[in-house]
Amino acid sequence: MELKKGQDRPPTCDCDVIHKDVVDSVRGKMAPKEEYNRLATLYKMFADGTRVQILNALDHSEMCVCDLAVLLGMTKSAISHQLKTLRLLNLVSFRKEGQIVFYSLADSHVKDILDKGFEHINE
Repeated sequence: MELKKGQDRPPTCDCDVIHKDVVDSVRGKMAPKEEYNRLATLYKMFADGTRVQILNALDHSEMCVCDLAVLLGMTKSAISHQLKTLRLLNLVSFRKEGQIVFYSLADSHVKDILDKGFEHINE
């Protein structure tokens, strides 16, 4: 929370009043706790710059491990490890063409998350 000039701490609620109608209304709209844990795990995937770079690259084009390794200046092994993590959370998908495996974003939701993130940091 941003402090106003001259303020040494953020404002707090100093009362013990519970607004039961508000609490009950919001409680009825919240998801089960397991869904918050799954969502937190999803967001953890975006907490690593390398994974975000991979996702952004795949937003622009389908690519194989070798292409991603050259693009990001990493080993194929390191890229493969990150792709496995992303694949397990359904953020990327793949298709085989002979010996080559091509990766792409799993669906448009992943693109939407990236786009919203970039929009937010650039405003």
